[in-house]
Amino acid sequence: MHLVKKKRREEVGEGKAKIKFEPKKLSIGKGKILDVKTEIINAINSAVELSIKAGTFKLEGDLPEISLEVPPKKEFGDFSTNFAMKSAKIFHMSPKQIAEEIKAVISADCIEKVEIAGAGFLNFYIKQEVIFGRLKEIYDMGEKFGQLPDKKNVPIQIEYVSANPTGLLHVGHGRGAAAGSAIVNILRAAGYHVVSEYYINDAGNQMENLAKSVNARYLELLGEKVEFPENGYHGADIIDTAKKIVEHYGDKYLELPEEERLPVLENLAYQNKLNELKKDLSNFRVEFDVWFSERILHPQKINDAVKVLRERGEIYEKDGALWLKSTKYGDDKDRVVIRENGVPTYLAADIAYHKNKYERGFSQMINLWGADHHGYIARVKAAMTALGFDANKLKILLLQMVSLYRGGELVKMSKRTGESITLRELMEEVGTDAARYFFLMRSIDSQLDFDLDLAKKQSSENPVYYIQYAHARICSIFKQAEENNLKLDAAPNFNLLTTEAEKDLINKIFEYPAEIEKAAEEYAPQRIARYVYDLAAQFHSFYRDCRIIGVETELAKARLALIKITAHTIKHALNLLGVSAPTSM
Repeated sequence: MHLVKKKRREEVGEGKAKIKFEPKKLSIGKGKILDVKTEIINAINSAVELSIKAGTFKLEGDLPEISLEVPPKKEFGDFSTNFAMKSAKIFHMSPKQIAEEIKAVISADCIEKVEIAGAGFLNFYIKQEVIFGRLKEIYDMGEKFGQLPDKKNVPIQIEYVSANPTGLLHVGHGRGAAAGSAIVNILRAAGYHVVSEYYINDAGNQMENLAKSVNARYLELLGEKVEFPENGYHGADIIDTAKKIVEHYGDKYLELPEEERLPVLENLAYQNKLNELKKDLSNFRVEFDVWFSERILHPQKINDAVKVLRERGEIYEKDGALWLKSTKYGDDKDRVVIRENGVPTYLAADIAYHKNKYERGFSQMINLWGADHHGYIARVKAAMTALGFDANKLKILLLQMVSLYRGGELVKMSKRTGESITLRELMEEVGTDAARYFFLMRSIDSQLDFDLDLAKKQSSENPVYYIQYAHARICSIFKQAEENNLKLDAAPNFNLLTTEAEKDLINKIFEYPAEIEKAAEEYAPQRIARYVYDLAAQFHSFYRDCRIIGVETELAKARLALIKITAHTIKHALNLLGVSAPTSM
């Protein structure tokens, strides 16, 4: 199943919260299935709100977050919370009094009874008919389970990767590509309309250096003696690009004066580099709706942005240059926008680009940048405020560094080229699935240590193998069931699923829509990576404890239906991460 349809492609275009007085309730859409944990948390929130309004609870400060745990023994209920103990100081009441008040006013369709234990634990017992009814709803949804209702909002734009088209993508770009595409998928699953965009840095010094570098290699390949440019690109990929030009055009451009040859080679090299970049991204399961060229900003759109800033009194002249009053909006110093020689700075192009984004009417714009761009956030937001836009609509997510390890040793350079390891090489070594999952296992704002040896292991030690094996195992069970003439019913008798392993698997499935919602709110694909790993672990436990083939027919059919739902959920979650769900391994 393809969760995200391919959108129209444009080559270059413009185109855990603390609870205050009003507790936040998680809603995943009318008519959709709330997981039981979320419904209980919402019910506790409502009970607290009622008690505050009634004057029973006198709130002084922020309440602690409500969390639920599965009790160590089933006699203590399905879920338990220590909220009463955690909030005692805020309400100036004993935990037992708080627990008794919540128990008295709480209401939720899924709750059969609430009991108080110990110093003030609230233990919740869930109605079995509610659980099985919801499970049937999920079963009927099939592969649609996990797609939340359309939020009917103005589109969100997310821009990521945006590497210069002067060389191959490296592993740092790979982390950004995995994270950005996963966030796009998660936001779309959560019901948002998302436009994904790649900003092509195809103007300025880097393109001149590309032309000079390819020119030097081109001449060398044709037997000419040249001095390599001081700021040139020394990568082996530059030689490869020059070789392709020679293969296609031979010495056609050799006799041209350099001032004529350079723009020709720049265009040929640019197209080659951009095509290679797109090829690697496609192989990494990353597609963009819009490829936005920086070139269309020069010079008119940059001049237009500077003009608006001047008219608003946000630019001044000093030493022949034009400066943005960015300190006025929180930057540590004012920034040059137009140099004394009349050449715009990189910031000027970025101002024009982000002005264009705002003018396209997005409700929110999200940029994924490398951590080394941290200092750039203040100046871009300052510029947007100076232009009269709401800077809060622009969200910058910073990606921390990736370190590769092999045999316990840090890997810094490619064996093939002696330079930085490319995304292409990483995919060749560990595969696209492992590369994407490992990039997404940790929060993007934390340093990532990527264990190449672990990523290649075909064992339960490798998390992505462990998850994929769960999906393949379910597919294998269905083949066995077919061989035994055991088929699914349209209305399985889920009431037969009463063991702890079955209930634990059901509860984990129920959590999925809320996990998507939370992952979307937090731009946190690692939540989905962790969830699907836990779901796979829950399935493996179920498989160990619950036979399917050879038990009573109705029970076998109910268990088959349960693992069918499990397979759909695993596949859906892996699709959000851009990881495949194999049917055999």
